[in-house]
Amino acid sequence: QVQLMESGGGLVQPGGSLRLSCAAFGNIFRIYEMAWYRQAPGKQRELVAEITSGARTDYLESVKGRFTISRDDAKNTVYLQMNSLKPEDTAVYYCNAAASLYDSTWSQSDYWGQGTQVTVSS
Repeated sequence: QVQLMESGGGLVQPGGSLRLSCAAFGNIFRIYEMAWYRQAPGKQRELVAEITSGARTDYLESVKGRFTISRDDAKNTVYLQMNSLKPEDTAVYYCNAAASLYDSTWSQSDYWGQGTQVTVSS
């Protein structure tokens, strides 16, 4: 079993910055892709950014140039640096990781964080 512990959410003004962190804990053999999703009230969950084990990245078009995803494999942690925040960025942000465990290294599963609230408002 893998647990993802998120931190860094909060209230910021438009144009401000916020940095989200997500650390993975458990009997982890290897973490593959890691990603950040978000879900605003009344809307579907959407992929914001993802990063592979080789550090290749992809972003939602609306956050390109403003958000940066990165990972620290020594800490089993993924980050999302959010700059130039807009009110439409307000949502619950979820960390996601694809990983395999020592107990079953042949089986890869997706794991989710509990979500952290990001509110952008003046």
